[in-house]
Amino acid sequence: MTSLECKKVSMKFGALAAVQMVSFSLNSGEILGMIGPNGAGKTTLFNCVIGVYRPTSGKIYVNGIDVTGMKPHKVCRIGLAKTSQIMEPFTGMTVFENVLVGALHGGRMKMGPASYKTEQVIELVGLNEYAYKLSGSIPVPVRRRLELARAIATGANILLLDENMAGLNPHEIDEALEILKKIRDSGKSLIVVEHIMRVVMGISDRIIVLNYGSKIAEGLPEEVVNNEAVIKAYLGEKLSSLKVA
Repeated sequence: MTSLECKKVSMKFGALAAVQMVSFSLNSGEILGMIGPNGAGKTTLFNCVIGVYRPTSGKIYVNGIDVTGMKPHKVCRIGLAKTSQIMEPFTGMTVFENVLVGALHGGRMKMGPASYKTEQVIELVGLNEYAYKLSGSIPVPVRRRLELARAIATGANILLLDENMAGLNPHEIDEALEILKKIRDSGKSLIVVEHIMRVVMGISDRIIVLNYGSKIAEGLPEEVVNNEAVIKAYLGEKLSSLKVA
């Protein structure tokens, strides 16, 4: 079953074509990696999908529903949520309260079920020891998990993760990879945008590559990273030479 489908999506800002005729699909229970150089259009495409931008042309379907141009909160309630590169928790609220907001407003739950959902999500992403600390006082790696937890708490079955591992050390990345696998195994579908190739190779079922707003490759991880167009546009060298640890 296809949970997300983009059909020939384009986004222009004046004369600048930030995204050009990009088509792809995300299947239920799949992790799709998305890579490409800075400025390739990855975040802009995400913002079209979640409704921050209305695409200049093309169609976007979430769980079979046409969400093209729909407001972000409505897209969320249909089943899609996104994490952000720039973490913006409610710093005067605890970690628990931050996640609770996702369940209450994104998931439209009543307080009792929302509190129970929040406890489950905090357990899933390993935030137990920080649950009652102010989010403004927690370190960056924990804020990354909090960003992920808030998205999960909405109840969305599709998660768009925009560089959710930026700034993490190798050990923290290993922990984050295990969390993503658990989330996938719980029935979620994920699109993961990352520049850390170890992450992309270690988690993705398929990979798509953007460059100058266009999709230049799509396929299995091993196929994509040895694609000459991808090497030229983004990787710079073949996989056997890359440091992915």
